[in-house]
Amino acid sequence: MYLSTLEHYIGGAWVQPTSGKTQDVMNPSTNLAIGKLGLASKGDLDKALAAAQKGFETWRKVSSYERGKILKKVADLMRSRADEIAKVLTLEQGKVLAEAKVEVMGSADIIEWFAEEGRRAYGRIIPARADGVRNMVIQEPIGPVAGFSPWNFPVSQAARKIGGALAAGCSIIVKCPEETPGSPIGFVKCFHDAGVPPGVVNLVYGNPAEISEYLIPSPIIRKISFTGSVPVGKHLNSLAALHMKRATMELGGHAPVMIFDDIDADHVATVLHGMKTRNAGQVCVSPTRFFVQDKVYDKFVGKFTDLMKATKVGDGLDPTTKMGPLANPRRIAAMESFMQDAQEKGAKVATGGKRIGNQGNFFEPTVLTDVPKNARILSEEPFGPVAVMLRFKDADAALKEANSLPFGLASYAFTKDGKMAAKVADTLDAGMVSINHFGIALPETPFGGVKDSGFGHEGGIEGLNAYLATKFVSYLG
Repeated sequence: MYLSTLEHYIGGAWVQPTSGKTQDVMNPSTNLAIGKLGLASKGDLDKALAAAQKGFETWRKVSSYERGKILKKVADLMRSRADEIAKVLTLEQGKVLAEAKVEVMGSADIIEWFAEEGRRAYGRIIPARADGVRNMVIQEPIGPVAGFSPWNFPVSQAARKIGGALAAGCSIIVKCPEETPGSPIGFVKCFHDAGVPPGVVNLVYGNPAEISEYLIPSPIIRKISFTGSVPVGKHLNSLAALHMKRATMELGGHAPVMIFDDIDADHVATVLHGMKTRNAGQVCVSPTRFFVQDKVYDKFVGKFTDLMKATKVGDGLDPTTKMGPLANPRRIAAMESFMQDAQEKGAKVATGGKRIGNQGNFFEPTVLTDVPKNARILSEEPFGPVAVMLRFKDADAALKEANSLPFGLASYAFTKDGKMAAKVADTLDAGMVSINHFGIALPETPFGGVKDSGFGHEGGIEGLNAYLATKFVSYLG
């Protein structure tokens, strides 16, 4: 399958960019080109900015009820096209087809949820101090948005930004990942076909630094939403702050998972194996640091290692594959660097640790034990299929260690003890804590972190409020 129609979407039309620059789109299972993507010029971005301004002026006047009807139609179109979009997603990103379809269907749920919640952007009346005065708080769309989404979830991360923005009455220019352009194109086609007015959604690709540094300072753009790495997020946030733009930053993590003595080791190992191998570990909320209490350590690590060892790695389109390739050669190099560093410092490899073959970006599901504190993998986000096992006896000391990094996105715990569960929930310094299951990232729940993992939220009412400006009106009638 060759992705031959990789066009940008500007002002309600599918167009080829004018820079004359292109880059190949690669299949991570083969490292062969499956498409060629044109990159936007500044002239293209000027057209997108003008379109977003015009689109905003139109869309903000559409009632929230009518906006919701159109967004629900988008969600229905996504569900009807899920197989097609998911196949493209797997071809360009690598995740197994079943996971790709879950992403697309989940993205439809995100759009539908925002369609409904956008009708509930309530204001309020504040009691006045004088007769005849009315004090009102009104929620208004903040304006045109610049969104930047990542390659690990190219549809769902775009859906969170576009869904929240449009439900609030904003327009958006979204720069989706150049490595995975085909699936966002299929996604945006649903907006076009559902009847979203021209300019309300604009999709561009190009040099990430050039696009962000051109769009963010523009007086047309009023809000920034970025999902990606901590260093890039800090840079874009500083640029947004320089121009007084509101920003949502969903950045990296290094999620701890606390595994206590009272758990069913086989069950918890099975749950966490699925969480760790999902998208080959290329998930910002993937569990990475496994704090396992002493009495259950051997049994849990043994079962988890057996499951990792038995995981079938291969092409995501193969229905027997359980874990696909890493998305690009950079991730292979990163995994190998982590492995070399950890082993040189004394860590042991319980299973995995190596690249698979020499075609495609396949890496073995990996378990590390006896990892010293100075190993890079304990302080840098691995973003791959590597689990680090850390034995502990004292819960307080382990919780302190779990909180020791500058990251604070997701965290997990497994225990049958209600008091311990409450203590963990209160103590873990993260934007999201999930206990005894994977319970985050639903459309109706807030998704976001603290510390270096960013600020602001996507999802939930918080994800809608991010695109609303509060206006206070007081009048004497």
